[in-house]
Amino acid sequence: SLGNGIDPEDVIKEYGADILRLWVASSDYKTDIRISKDILKQLSEVYRKIRNTCRYILGNIYDFEPDRDKVAYGELNELDKWALLKLGRLLKKVNEAYEQYEFHLMFHAIHNFCVVDMSNFYLDIIKDRLYTTKADSMDRRAAQSVMYEILEVLVRILTPVLAYTTEEIWQYMPHRSSDNRESIQMNDWPVIKEEYFNEELEAKWDKILELRSDVSKALELARTGKVIGHSLNAKVTVYADDKEYDFIKGIENELVTVFIISEFELRRAAEAPSDAFTGEAFDGIRISITQAPGEKCERCWMYSESVGKHGEHPSLCSRCAGVMG
Repeated sequence: SLGNGIDPEDVIKEYGADILRLWVASSDYKTDIRISKDILKQLSEVYRKIRNTCRYILGNIYDFEPDRDKVAYGELNELDKWALLKLGRLLKKVNEAYEQYEFHLMFHAIHNFCVVDMSNFYLDIIKDRLYTTKADSMDRRAAQSVMYEILEVLVRILTPVLAYTTEEIWQYMPHRSSDNRESIQMNDWPVIKEEYFNEELEAKWDKILELRSDVSKALELARTGKVIGHSLNAKVTVYADDKEYDFIKGIENELVTVFIISEFELRRAAEAPSDAFTGEAFDGIRISITQAPGEKCERCWMYSESVGKHGEHPSLCSRCAGVMG
């Protein structure tokens, strides 16, 4: 009835056309459709998170040429393969949602992928690789290859809804020679790659995520207790029972990167101090947080006992000194 609605023109003027399109896509038409300024504000925040994920990736593939620099799937490390596995799962969900006209499911799946899988985990972890390794190193190019593929899929599956935003992204992102650079609308829908679906890898990393969840809680308690400031100040010691010791031992070398800390040590459960944090998501472990030994590297910000031992680069750790030459 007259006077209790919201004029689409007003929404477009305040938030932009893509927010209005996103509201339509996010609404479950099987129930009553609701719109209000609060709902539009919430949607604009969701839009911002999706856009920021794309923006972060775009900013870190500025020197990446897909035809020249892309690293083959078989040469990627497990973390990179996990990210592509999650991307494959997302594409399947989105395809099903579009085919069944369940657009709100598509919207929730993409939002969850951008926030939980990407911003809170994968993109956070690979910052060290992106910022501290050589520009043309295999490690950095591998991370860029994965980010490029993630962005390429996101921009294509979002374009039916966020038509203006994806068009802008398309104009600025790098392209393969086979792409139509003129417009995202003139390119094909992404193809599901079955090689990305590795159930053994998925199960392993689900378990690593549970371990990371407990370590994150222990780190937060240590921050609250003024034991550390940033997580990079920390040395994490995990005390594991016999059941979990071998699993953690097998991934030990990856955990400094996964936890975003300076040092990791694995010990037997019997050695755990009485005040160690008891795992909640990951059974059979206790966790102790202490200040990492050594000095802070001014380049990567990690603490290392190798800082100060390199004549040409006295303020860098051995890893960064090696990169600088």
